[in-house]
Amino acid sequence: MVQAYQVAVRASVEPRERKRTPLQHTSFRLLLVATVGGFAGYILLMPVLPLWAVVGGAGEIAAGATNAVFMLVTVITQLCMPWLLKRIDHRIAFGLGTILIGLPTPLYALSSDLWLLLAVSSVRGIGFGLLTVTGAALVAELVPVEQRGRAAALYGLSIGLPNVIFLPVGVWLTQQIGFTPLFWIAGVLPVAATTVLFGMSRVQAREPAGKASAMTFPLALLPSWTVMTAVAVGAGGILAFLPLAIGESVAPAALMTFGAATMLGRWGAGQLGDRIGQHRILVPSVLLAGLGAGLLAVAAWGADPIALLGAVAFGCGFGAVQNTTLVMMFERTSSGVASTAWNIAYDAGQGLGSLGFGILIALSGYPLTFVIMAVLIGACAPLAFGRRRG
Repeated sequence: MVQAYQVAVRASVEPRERKRTPLQHTSFRLLLVATVGGFAGYILLMPVLPLWAVVGGAGEIAAGATNAVFMLVTVITQLCMPWLLKRIDHRIAFGLGTILIGLPTPLYALSSDLWLLLAVSSVRGIGFGLLTVTGAALVAELVPVEQRGRAAALYGLSIGLPNVIFLPVGVWLTQQIGFTPLFWIAGVLPVAATTVLFGMSRVQAREPAGKASAMTFPLALLPSWTVMTAVAVGAGGILAFLPLAIGESVAPAALMTFGAATMLGRWGAGQLGDRIGQHRILVPSVLLAGLGAGLLAVAAWGADPIALLGAVAFGCGFGAVQNTTLVMMFERTSSGVASTAWNIAYDAGQGLGSLGFGILIALSGYPLTFVIMAVLIGACAPLAFGRRRG
């Protein structure tokens, strides 16, 4: 009798458990598809635009300005997103983002003059600001609260895979088919992704009781935001200077390992966070990132093979911090404000990392700079302790 009852209970519970996955929601699946298309159009051109500017006679500094202006406009747009998302359907904001990333892109082919490149990049930067904030906000709006960790992990994969695949492909395609066809490809992909949004349900930001809903930065976000910014600073420094800090034979493998480990860390944090609580994931993630930074410092002192182990540790920690801080911010304020704060921490942190590392390296060298990074990240561990969501 008891055994029959247990079988019956399992039979009734298992179907419900199988449904407890973000991929069960059609609108969320469509979000992932649209995100891949939008980010593919962005990442294809990141290493290509400076090359195109140099073809037009620009120097290295001016060529780098194409991406710098793009990111500056992106951050400015992100600051306006909480206001916008409180007023329009999220699908419209996301669609405007993919269209503005893709539609102007073929205009690059008209000329490699710097003024045109900066003008087009500015328009595309608006689109990227819309895309990044709205996409992360939709993660919170399209799935139940208890699935947000796994949903954020899947969303992270839809961003990470285009980075891994299309970042090297862009330069290779310019060598095979030329710049102009690549500009058309990078324009068509985000515009095509826009059509997916017609299958999504209408989404208006929810304002649950007890959460901060103001467009200003809620103080409750400050601990998670600081942790995310600090680890993003380290990631920005690694991407910019790791190839210079270690041997050329190890650097490509270390960077690829870092990218793969970041996706793995984000995925794992999403799976565990929904089961045992986000607050239990964040502290080990921060410490793991700090450990990875310390191992990279050892590698910079001459022990090049250690760089692979450091890249794995830092990448896993960085990915887990990304996922966990995003979900914890969703718990403390509206999706639009949380997504804006998180994206600014990510983008500004990586930019500060590139700049700050350059200054520190000039003053103290590579090994000590990585040690400073490890100490900075470790010092944020106390901020990672947070009360469990009620």
